Amino acid sequence: MRNSFLFTSESVSEGHPDKVADQISDSIVDLFLSKDPEARVACETLTTTQLVVLAGEIRCKGVFEDGEWAPGALDEIEATVRSTVKDIGYEQAGFHWNQFRFENNLHGQSAHIAQGVDESADKDEGAGDQGIMFGYASDETPDLMPATLDYAHKILERMAADRKAGIAPFLEPDAKSQVTLRYANERPVEATAIVVSTQHAPGYFFHGGEGDEAKYQELRKYVLGVIADVLPAELLTANTVYHINPTGRFEIGGPDGDAGLTGRKIIVDTYGGASPHGGGAFSGKDPTKVDRSAAYITRYLAKNIVAAGLARRCTIQLSYAIGVAEPLSVYVDLHGTAAEGVTEAALEQLLPQLVRLTPKGIRTHLGLNKPIYRQTAAYGHFGRQASGDAFPWERTDLTDKLKAAFAG
Repeated sequence: MRNSFLFTSESVSEGHPDKVADQISDSIVDLFLSKDPEARVACETLTTTQLVVLAGEIRCKGVFEDGEWAPGALDEIEATVRSTVKDIGYEQAGFHWNQFRFENNLHGQSAHIAQGVDESADKDEGAGDQGIMFGYASDETPDLMPATLDYAHKILERMAADRKAGIAPFLEPDAKSQVTLRYANERPVEATAIVVSTQHAPGYFFHGGEGDEAKYQELRKYVLGVIADVLPAELLTANTVYHINPTGRFEIGGPDGDAGLTGRKIIVDTYGGASPHGGGAFSGKDPTKVDRSAAYITRYLAKNIVAAGLARRCTIQLSYAIGVAEPLSVYVDLHGTAAEGVTEAALEQLLPQLVRLTPKGIRTHLGLNKPIYRQTAAYGHFGRQASGDAFPWERTDLTDKLKAAFAG
């Protein structure tokens, strides 16, 4: 790998139309798992001007059985969707939580898919689909995440918190950020460019001689303050270039400005381009889907390897076949940063001994059959704080076993 380079990652806020869709889909996953921990959910969401559409396949005891909805289930689904949009903060003419038209096109899971996934007397629970999944960790930040993505997420997360607390009342829910860092000896040493585009209240723009310069400067000063709070001071220099709402007016946003779909922000959700991606989205999927659960376990393993000091960077790949329990391959890349005596081949043999890498083994080890997913659907699935049942793949409870395996 090159020692000196520029690298960029982007993030989008909870009010971005694709993220609205992700959060709605995961609120449905949580609803179903709260009723039945073994529920099967594949829920896709479309958002656009005053419209939310659900589609997909489900199976859930007490909610949808034998092709029939339980009494009150459809009303509870709609209420969950509207509550999610309300929490995000949409009360606009083009997209309002209490006014949009709602369509629910969820239906029963295919029996042909279920037969491959379901556990039976002579068969372990199989993977819900074929695919490849990647996990990654780096010691660039305390969260063991790529610094560019970590800072991009935290800028927007802080802005959303300030908007909801009334600290920045001129902000609206839709926003994007982008952070470019210069690396030397593989370490971030300077922010060369930072982009923040945020939807705003009427008048808070100034571009091409139009708008209110005083209001725009108020917004710009606030955003620059957030950036200064989030990024380490030594990265912000006289050379750092800031682009704050560079196109000017941004009043029409969210699903009214651009349609949103579940699963279109998979790089934002993961490692900001610093790691390969298998292509499968997470949101809207119950944890029998290895697109989600295997991506979580690979992050867990990679993070523990870096936290244990066995390497400074780690990428792990798993692969699966639909209906087959055991992974087809386990691949580890330490990017030339391995500690003395640590090899990728040894880790590839060790990891399946520490965690059973079947869908059921992963779900059991991490405790994934719980309603914990809505909170993952904005500001990244990784680099978050493990607390209670939340973000269990961020725990570092394998470090002692990993160190012991390479001791002496």
